Amino acid sequence: MRRRGFSRRKKPTPSLPDNRINRQIRAKEVRVIDDDGEFIGIMPVPEALEKAQEASLDLVEVAPKADPPVCKIMDYGKFRYQQQKRAHEAKKKQSVIQVKEVKVRPKIDDHDYQFKLQHVRRFLTSGDKAKVSIWFRGREIVHRDLGQKILERFIEDTQDIGEVESLPRMEGRNMTITLMAKTHKNDKKK
Repeated sequence: MRRRGFSRRKKPTPSLPDNRINRQIRAKEVRVIDDDGEFIGIMPVPEALEKAQEASLDLVEVAPKADPPVCKIMDYGKFRYQQQKRAHEAKKKQSVIQVKEVKVRPKIDDHDYQFKLQHVRRFLTSGDKAKVSIWFRGREIVHRDLGQKILERFIEDTQDIGEVESLPRMEGRNMTITLMAKTHKNDKKK
């Protein structure tokens, strides 16, 4: 017995653009391209379907917004496979930039600062963004200038590989800056 309100739905799969094939094509006339890529001519859909059946292939609408629509005689299964393969390759080439965070206190020792600086430099060289947060506890919030100096020191020490994306600002009891790698900004411009 099935309970109300619960259904078993499949997760949506990333869809590719749907092309009309064979009898789904609604236009009266179409421009037909054969499986070798040569233009055959403008003809009614039934005639184009006959040519596709003679070649044991499908008639696929590849440019539905053209006037008249462009249809190609091809193997539809192979066409879909190539589309999926291209979409997979495009997804593989995308790079995801993560924001990695380093938290420090306003009374940080020099050795601890150098240790945290190494982390920030490693994040920037790997292409990620680095968020540096100064965490104020209790009455330390009165000495915001100490936090400001530490953040400025982080900016100076990472100038060669990174640049400031967002200037120091207060978020509750935290003062934060965001640094980004210089190489990624240059890549976006190209």
